[in-house]
Amino acid sequence: MDLKTFIVTATALATQFGLKLLGAIAFWVVGQWLINFAVRLVRSRLKSKVIEPSLLQYLTSALSVTLTIILIVAILGFFGISTTSFAALLAGAGVAIGAAWGGLLANFAAGVFLMIFRPFKIGDFVTAGEVTGTVQEIGLFATTINTPENVLTIVGNHKISAGNIQNFSANPYRRVDLVAHLDHSISYNSAIRLLKEKLCQIPNVLTNPTPDVEILELSPTGPVLAVRPYCSNEHYWQVYFDTNRMILEMFGEVGDPAP
Repeated sequence: MDLKTFIVTATALATQFGLKLLGAIAFWVVGQWLINFAVRLVRSRLKSKVIEPSLLQYLTSALSVTLTIILIVAILGFFGISTTSFAALLAGAGVAIGAAWGGLLANFAAGVFLMIFRPFKIGDFVTAGEVTGTVQEIGLFATTINTPENVLTIVGNHKISAGNIQNFSANPYRRVDLVAHLDHSISYNSAIRLLKEKLCQIPNVLTNPTPDVEILELSPTGPVLAVRPYCSNEHYWQVYFDTNRMILEMFGEVGDPAP
């Protein structure tokens, strides 16, 4: 091949490659614009559905990555590169990542469940994943709970969704369960009446529903009274401790030898 033929051939190949390169660039620019448009459209539609912001961000990011991969495969096909092996490689990588991140995927799926069905929200006092405390953050993979002992605990979402969830903040009030053990020498009717009067004097004890004071069981040394005032969740421990103190002081006043 002489020099002139080589130059002609090289020029034709360069022109062909250059045109394909320009076409691929144009394809990429237009494709990215369409991807951004689709992501914005999906985001605006999902926002109207009152979806958790972190879940919305994840879904739109996943859509953007998926569409970008499809665009790259299409551009490779435009250059005449076989995409069969590339697709097989992506599928194999997906299986490997799925197997390695099985626990993370389970936590993610549970996180989606928590955000969609919302069994609790940030600020609620709950028992979830065998941890009791105030919810600080609900993430896609884990939930952060601050316990009454002021210990910040991170619980995997899968453990939460796989067990029972108690939301103490869901109802406007909750009941404090305590007992008072009477001696046989003390009149239970008088004790019940006095306890009800004293309970109403404790700060933050609700009058509706009224506190419950009834005979819970009988013991060899005397009846055991159930003492059950009601209060809002934020005042639970204050009412709990004040009621215990009131029981002790009241039975000291009436001369009960073993309150």
